[in-house]
Amino acid sequence: MESFNYLSVLLSIVLGLAITQVLLGLRGLILTRAKVKLYFPTLIWAGLALLFPVQAWWASFSMRMHANWTFPALLIIMLQTISIYMVAALVLPDVTGDAIIDLRDHYFAHRSWFFAAVLGTLVFSAAKELALAGHLPNRVNLAFHAIFGLLSIMGATMRPEWFHKLMAPAAVLLFLVYIALLFERL
Repeated sequence: MESFNYLSVLLSIVLGLAITQVLLGLRGLILTRAKVKLYFPTLIWAGLALLFPVQAWWASFSMRMHANWTFPALLIIMLQTISIYMVAALVLPDVTGDAIIDLRDHYFAHRSWFFAAVLGTLVFSAAKELALAGHLPNRVNLAFHAIFGLLSIMGATMRPEWFHKLMAPAAVLLFLVYIALLFERL
């Protein structure tokens, strides 16, 4: 358990930075609201980008009893954490200058990178289970990974706005069901 405490500090720092990144973006939007064009899928994904690191931190507690830590396992866990940070870093624009901030334009300009970061989070999450336990996540968990992975690929590659307007709220519902089924309690 002592090893986990040591390793969890680094994970907590990066996850905390992810949360800070989204909060700073939301703060910037509030402070410059007169020049912001809102786009609800962006705001929904910003909410999820706040929830992802919280869920990852909560789920990381399950690693507390792992005894045989290796550098490759730590690296995979760090790559998952970095992917979560990148989701948070890409979801909202940096607020600078006096230009109009169009969240729709930002969303579509960066959607491929954003959804690649979401996909990376999923891939490294499954790889983490493989590195720590020697097997892929259980069937239910793996099914959610696959669904979110498919949505990520579709989000990165599909341009129709109607799809993105439907996918964002669907992703919220799916993620809340995922948490309720697999992570309600430690």
